[in-house]
Amino acid sequence: MARIVQKFGGTSVGDIARIRNVANRVKAEIDRGNEVAVVVSAMSGVTNQLVAYCNELSADHDQREYDAVVATGEQVTSGLLAIALQGLGIQARSWSGWQIPIISDDAHGKARIVDIKGDEIDKSMKAGHVAVIAGFQGIGPDNRVSTLGRGGSDTTAVAVAAAIKADRCDIYTDVDGVYTTDPRIVKSARKVDKISYEEMLEMASLGAKVLQTRSVEMAMKHRVRVQVLSSFSDAPGTLVCDEDEIVEKELVTGIAYSRDEAKVTLIGVSDQPGIAAGVFGPLSAANINVDMIVQNTSQDGTTDITFTTTRTDLDRALKVVKESIKVPYKSIGSDKSVVKVSVIGVGMRSHAGVAQTMFKALADKGINIQVISTSEIKVSVLIAEEYTELALRALHTAYGLDAA
Repeated sequence: MARIVQKFGGTSVGDIARIRNVANRVKAEIDRGNEVAVVVSAMSGVTNQLVAYCNELSADHDQREYDAVVATGEQVTSGLLAIALQGLGIQARSWSGWQIPIISDDAHGKARIVDIKGDEIDKSMKAGHVAVIAGFQGIGPDNRVSTLGRGGSDTTAVAVAAAIKADRCDIYTDVDGVYTTDPRIVKSARKVDKISYEEMLEMASLGAKVLQTRSVEMAMKHRVRVQVLSSFSDAPGTLVCDEDEIVEKELVTGIAYSRDEAKVTLIGVSDQPGIAAGVFGPLSAANINVDMIVQNTSQDGTTDITFTTTRTDLDRALKVVKESIKVPYKSIGSDKSVVKVSVIGVGMRSHAGVAQTMFKALADKGINIQVISTSEIKVSVLIAEEYTELALRALHTAYGLDAA
C-alpha cells in the first residue's frame, strides 16, 4: 500500500462532469490498494469572478475579507468532490485549510505556509477515509482565513504530502507532463520522463507554467516526489525527483522562455565604488525584483548599467530611478519588447561548451544577444521578442532535443 496525494486544478474540476471524472480517478487509485488524500482548486473561472466581486465593491478592499471571499471557491469544490466520492461508495469528507490546520503567516493574499499539523488527516486516512482538502488556503496568526496566492493549490498539495509522509504527490493538470520546451511553439518538443528538482525549479522560475515555483521549492526541501499528469488522458506523466533517481542525465533537459521581461539601461553613470549599491538599493526598498544585470566600463570614467525587471514593474522601476537614485547618470532608456530564453540541465555541471552552443545557434539565425546570465545549471539570454519562436526552435535542435 502506498500513500498518495492527488491534486486537481481548476480545469480538471471545471464542471460537474469533470468532478465526476476526478472522483473516478480517485477511486481507481483506491482500487489499487492505496491511501489517498486529494487537494482541489476552485472550478475554472470561479476565483476570477470572486476577485472581480471584491474589486467592484472596493479597489482598496480589506485583504482579510478578500481572503474570506476567494477561499470559498476551493471549499465548494472540495464539498462537491466529497459528495461525488460518497456516491461511488467511498468514505470521504471535505477539509478546509483551517480545519487541518494549515498554518500560514499573516501576508493575506500571498501568505506562505509556516506549518501543517497532519495528525487529523493521518488518522482519517488510516480509518479508510479519503481526505478532500481545499487548496490555496490556510489560517494566519490572526485566526483569519488566509490565501496562498495564485497557484497556491500546488503548494498545498506538496505541503500536505510532506506532512503525512506521502510516497508521491500527483499533480493533475491540462497538460500530460513536462516538455523539453513549449510544444505549442516547437512541434518537435518531447515529454521528459524524469526531471530533477533543481531543473524543474529553474524551468518554473524562468517561464514554464507547468508547476508553481513555490511548490517545487517545497518539494525539493522535503524531498517529495511529484508526478505531473493529465486529468484528461491516461498517458504517463513526468516525475520530478531527486537527481540521484535519474540514471542518464541529459546535457540540456529543457528550454524555457519568459515574455514578462523589461530592460532598463542607465547610460553614463560615474564609475566609482558604491555605484551598484546606489542604484539597486532603492529598487530593493521599493520591492522591485531585479533579475539580469550587466555593467560595462568605458574609457571616459563612466559606466553603463543594464538590468531587467518584470514588465508590470517597469513603470515603477523607472519612477524609482528618476526620483530616488542619487547616483549621477547622463540618460536612461527602457525596452519592453524583449524576452528571456534559458537552457537548463544538470548535465552542464560536468560538460563544457554549453553556452558556446547557445551563442552559435543564435548567431547562425542572426539573433543578437543583449544580456547574458548564468548559473551552475542554466544559461539565460535576453533577446528581442520578435525572435522568440525562431530562437526556441534553433536551440531545441542545437541541443539534440527534437523528438525522433
